[in-house]
Amino acid sequence: MMKNIFLIVLSVVLSGCAVKNTTCKVVKEDQYELHTAQKQKAVLVLFPCFPCDSEHTKTEAGFLKDIEKEGISVLLLNYNGKLFLTEAEKKEYTSALEAIFDKNKIEKNNIFIGGFSSGGNVALLLSDHLIKNKSSIQPKGLLVVDSPVDLEKLYHNAERDVAANVDPAAVEEGEFLVELFESELGKPDENLEKYKEVSPYLISVNSTENIQYLKGIKTRFYCEPDLEWQQKHRGRKFENLNAFMLKKANQSLINLGSRTSEYIETQNRGIRANGKKHPHSWNIVERGELVKWLLEK
Repeated sequence: MMKNIFLIVLSVVLSGCAVKNTTCKVVKEDQYELHTAQKQKAVLVLFPCFPCDSEHTKTEAGFLKDIEKEGISVLLLNYNGKLFLTEAEKKEYTSALEAIFDKNKIEKNNIFIGGFSSGGNVALLLSDHLIKNKSSIQPKGLLVVDSPVDLEKLYHNAERDVAANVDPAAVEEGEFLVELFESELGKPDENLEKYKEVSPYLISVNSTENIQYLKGIKTRFYCEPDLEWQQKHRGRKFENLNAFMLKKANQSLINLGSRTSEYIETQNRGIRANGKKHPHSWNIVERGELVKWLLEK
C-alpha cells in the first residue's frame, strides 16, 4: 500500500502539475522549481521578494495558475535577500541560471526574466548583465513588479518612514533598510558612487549604466500607486513610492532609445492571496495581457 502511494506522489512530481493535468512536468531543487510546458512557447524566470521563496511566488502570483497550458514554462527561483548585485554576484547568478537551463534542457528562446519587489531589482540587473556579456541566455523581455529600483531614494524613503512613525511595520522595515544600506554601502550622501555602481537606477544623477543594455528588449514596469491606501496606512505620497522610481526609470530607458519599454499603473488589483488589499502585490500583474505580451511575435 505504502509503495503504491509513493509511486502516485512521485508521478505527480515528475510527470505533471496535477494528477489530471499533463500539460507540464515539475522539477524541484533547493534553489529553484521548474514547471516545463509540454509545448513550450516561452520561458518565464521569476525572482522572489527579499524574504521570500518559490513557494511564496506560487502562492501570491495568481497569474501563474495553469499558465503552462498556454505553452509558458516557469522557472521559480529561490535566490533572495538581495536588493542589488555586485559584479561577482552577477557572474555567479549567470552561471547558476545557465546551469539550470542546460541541466533541464530548457529551450533558450523567448526567455523573459522578472521579479517582485527586490526580486525585480535582481531581474533587471541580471538581464542587463546577460545581454552585455553575451550569455547563452538572452532575455527577450523583462518584468519588474513594484520594485525599488533607486537605492538612494529607497534609503531616504526608509528614513522618512522611520521619522513619520505612521505604521509599526513600515518603521521596522525602514530601520532594517537604513541599517542594511549603511553597513553594506554606507550613507548615500557620502558614498553616492557606490550606490550608482550597484543600483539599477538613480534619479538624482540619471544613472543609466545598469539599464543601458535593456533598450533593445521589451520591458514592463508594473506598479499600483494607490494613494488613498498609501496615505492611510503608510503616510506616503507618490514621490515616496516605488511607482515614482519606476516611472523615472522607464522614461530614462525610453530616452536611451527603447521603443518597447512600458510603465504600467494598475488599479484595484493589489489583492494578496489572503484576500487583503495591498498595492505592493504580485497580483497587480494581469494574466491575459501578460500572456499576450509573452507570446506576441
